[in-house]
Amino acid sequence: MLITGASTGIDAQTAIELSPDTLIFVHYNRSKSDAQKVAEKVNTSGGKAALVQADLMTEEGCDLLYKKVSEQTDSLDILVNNAGGLIKRAAVDNLQWDSMIEIFFLNTFLTMLLTKLCIPLLKKANNPVIINITSLAIRNGAPTATIYGAAKGAIDSFTRGAARELAPKIRVNAIAPGVIETPFHDKFTSKERLKLYKDNTPLKCFGTSDQIAKTIRFIIENEFMTGETIDVNGGLFMH
Repeated sequence: MLITGASTGIDAQTAIELSPDTLIFVHYNRSKSDAQKVAEKVNTSGGKAALVQADLMTEEGCDLLYKKVSEQTDSLDILVNNAGGLIKRAAVDNLQWDSMIEIFFLNTFLTMLLTKLCIPLLKKANNPVIINITSLAIRNGAPTATIYGAAKGAIDSFTRGAARELAPKIRVNAIAPGVIETPFHDKFTSKERLKLYKDNTPLKCFGTSDQIAKTIRFIIENEFMTGETIDVNGGLFMH
């Protein structure tokens, strides 16, 4: 299993949740100490962790990550594309070209590229699955984070297209989390905005990384699911 951006947040918890009897590649860029802590928890939970460092904001970095993984395994059963981020907020009338490129590379292009790179390894596995992490922003819009929402929306569409192309060998699904209690919001979301989100959420609470990790497990174990995006948001968005 390869989990991108697994040093903190949702995918750190996913690595721990799925660790028993599993080789997990814990990817990180700069947060080596956090990634090492995740690796230690994976190892003590009955799994085997392999730390892999790469800057995924470049094509060369994506190639390097794939190279490091392929040197240590000849097959890959699970790819969790979690690496992403808001980078910064900006209103639509104040968008800058460079920041748009940066946001799309981090949240869209690297997921697409890593998916393409890992296909040969995935095809050699038994019942392989790709899981993309998108966002509630693809559903309700995201004022001051519209480009981030658009980038994640592209992955929502990519998930369905890839699911059709890669079937029946490889399943492809996605999760669109709502507000999750992770470091993601510490830098970009004010306490006032968070309170508004909570007040508007029918369950009147935020989600946890553990809840998303359990949803990832559900997707892995459900062999009759592909091309789906599962919403986990406390009812803030309902179909």
